[in-house]
Amino acid sequence: MRDIRRALLEADVSLPVVRRFVREVTEKAVGVDVIRGVRPDQQLVKVVNDELVALMGGNVAEIAYAPPGQGPTVVLMAGLQGVGKTTACGKLALFLKKKGKSCMLVATDVYRPAAIEQLQTLGRQVDVPVYATGTDVRPVDIARQGVAAAKKAGVDVVIVDTAGRLQIDRGMMEELRSIKGAVSPTEVLLVVDAMTGQEAASLVAAFNAEVSITGAILTKIDGDSRGGAALSVKEVSGRPIKFVGEGEAMSALEPFYPDRMASRILGMGDVLSLVEKAQDLMDKEDEAELRKRIMEAKFDFNDMLKQTRMMARMGSMGGMLKLIPGMNKLTPQQVREAEKSLKVMESMISSMTVQERADPELLAKSPSRRRRIARGSGRSQEQVSALISQLFQMRVRMKAVADMVSGKSMPNIPGLDTSGAKKAAPGKAKRKKSRTGFSQQLGDSAAVAAGARGFGGPK
Repeated sequence: MRDIRRALLEADVSLPVVRRFVREVTEKAVGVDVIRGVRPDQQLVKVVNDELVALMGGNVAEIAYAPPGQGPTVVLMAGLQGVGKTTACGKLALFLKKKGKSCMLVATDVYRPAAIEQLQTLGRQVDVPVYATGTDVRPVDIARQGVAAAKKAGVDVVIVDTAGRLQIDRGMMEELRSIKGAVSPTEVLLVVDAMTGQEAASLVAAFNAEVSITGAILTKIDGDSRGGAALSVKEVSGRPIKFVGEGEAMSALEPFYPDRMASRILGMGDVLSLVEKAQDLMDKEDEAELRKRIMEAKFDFNDMLKQTRMMARMGSMGGMLKLIPGMNKLTPQQVREAEKSLKVMESMISSMTVQERADPELLAKSPSRRRRIARGSGRSQEQVSALISQLFQMRVRMKAVADMVSGKSMPNIPGLDTSGAKKAAPGKAKRKKSRTGFSQQLGDSAAVAAGARGFGGPK
């Protein structure tokens, strides 16, 4: 349990919440029979994971809409200044628009410089109208007039952006209560910065006591935090987190999945979210074509470049790596090195000709081509050779997977000799192994026939 407590604290779950959680898990875990074939520590992790999921609501919580004929649905957005509240308004409008709902944004933040202009800019980006009257009208009147205008226009959902403060104060809460009373919102969503960590608990408690929130939006989840604030929000307020924001793009808002967040808090990654990010960015036709090329082992540098650029559009490298199991403890330096590697790869591919990208064998057979690419990209010949080697190794793995899928081969079983031949002596086997791999995949090219000396060897 000490490791579980440490994992939760490292994920920025508040200490009182950690203590209550550990106590409840201990009560449920003690005395439970160990399942045959499962280690006790593995079974405990399962208990902890299930309890985390239950504590964060268990199921995906959706937006509550106004009953038919009683619209529009009014969503009141609250939160401190700097948490990404105004941006979250635009993201939510785009999300609901994709669901077939017409939306209107209402700008009531008359205090922060350029707040109204920011919301209007976001409205243009997502093609949603913005109701704004300027800074000389009371926020409560702007909210009331905005909802009335939306109702007259037949808009489905009104999203009201309210003013934030650097810290909670009495004036802020009184204004928020006044706006809530004027527009009778269907939803009061508190926008919480995931980076606030353990402070999230006190923040949520204060807002919930004043305006009775109905849910929360967790922003900046792609930052350094593992999302422990999510546990604090639900535990303190009893209200579900409905959305999480991952990145600066307007489309970077998705429903909150308690099971995925539990895995992230425990440092086990979130592969499903990573896959969904890739699917959102890849065109269906491109996906089908890439799948076909992979199955036929025709993956080339054009495909590799597409994948590299798609990864760049998926968000920060640190945010993506956190979704991969085992990668959550990478240091900032390691993340920067990974980002640098992608840029180096792209620069080398960009220095290739159209023919070389489509036919990697040309590079495998020609040291002069590799030298030209190295000079053009400002890299060493060894780096160019390593990139070519990487592509051919990927082809081999893809071919093996394709053969397994099509039934042409079976995966190797350790200790089983399927060739029927006698085992070679250890020395001979070692020499045999040194001549397989990359050089064998490239064919009979003199440049690579000698294995490791094929690239970057004697000139």
